[in-house]
Amino acid sequence: MINTALVSFGMSGKLFHAPFIDTNPHYKLVGSWERSQKNIQAIYPEAKSFESYEEILNDPSIHLVIVNSPNDTHYDYTKRALLAGKHVVTEKAFTVTVKEAEALDALAQKLNLKLAVYQNRRYDADFLTLQKLIAEDKIGNFLDIQISFERYRTTLSAKVHKENNTPGSGVLFDLGPHLVDQALLLSGMPKAVFADIRTTRKVGSVDDYFTLLMYYPTHRILLTSGMVFMQQLPAYKVYGTKGCYIKERADVQEEDLLAGKKPNTPHWGVEAKEKWGVLSTDTGGKISTETIPSLAGNYGIFYEKMAKAINHNDAVPTSAKEGTAIIQVLEAARKSYADKKVITLT
Repeated sequence: MINTALVSFGMSGKLFHAPFIDTNPHYKLVGSWERSQKNIQAIYPEAKSFESYEEILNDPSIHLVIVNSPNDTHYDYTKRALLAGKHVVTEKAFTVTVKEAEALDALAQKLNLKLAVYQNRRYDADFLTLQKLIAEDKIGNFLDIQISFERYRTTLSAKVHKENNTPGSGVLFDLGPHLVDQALLLSGMPKAVFADIRTTRKVGSVDDYFTLLMYYPTHRILLTSGMVFMQQLPAYKVYGTKGCYIKERADVQEEDLLAGKKPNTPHWGVEAKEKWGVLSTDTGGKISTETIPSLAGNYGIFYEKMAKAINHNDAVPTSAKEGTAIIQVLEAARKSYADKKVITLT
């Protein structure tokens, strides 16, 4: 059993971590650090509400720490957990600078501990289905890829740390890591990037909109995200030499978790048929379309892989090096916007 503790039991801990830890037989949810409100025992009666981070770090029975606190604390909390001999899962964004990310990667390797970045959107139904189509060579060579992730919220988030002008705040470091991670999985590191980053809400002080163009020798990937989209764009528009796949963002896991559903229930992550994407292909000059059934989404895959990494020395689900690459792209995006030019990546 991998005894696991959370750094926070807010929305992230309550929805995206605790349910998948609790329902996985390889883990035991020991508890969470709770600074003010004490909520974890109402849902998990056997879990402990820790009074301080030091209490978690000093507990020799805890094997894994989930650093799911605000972005600008990730480096410090992750470093302290590693130095305490714990394996660590750090929420996205991994860190707020490449320098911090590289230092954590080196430290984990030196101490022979497992360090992973929580990129759960790899296991959304739509992205899993897209990867299946690519593996089946239904898309062909990429010509153009557009990935978007929008919300509609004209007021400020109740999560104050997301709206304060601190390192790692704003939508670029909130939703951006999901989109960049998927782009890197599809095509690897780009040759260069160009970005436009804005604050569109009058009440806002941090960025709440971005477009990020990633340059590859044979194609481009355009990433778009924002907080004031009344009608969302298709989440995926993937154009290739053999086919075109268009799909709206419709993974049901977050919605079901908010409704209190558990990931071990039947039909977990199954999308409604009307949400399935469409594949278009050209056969002898005639374009045909077919609806592609979506695979079931499952964020639990992350923790299943993490258990194998800890217990059997398999690869972690998202490595620190992968997390560092994401931060490198995000840093370049900010520099591109500040300098108003294309930034070449080395």
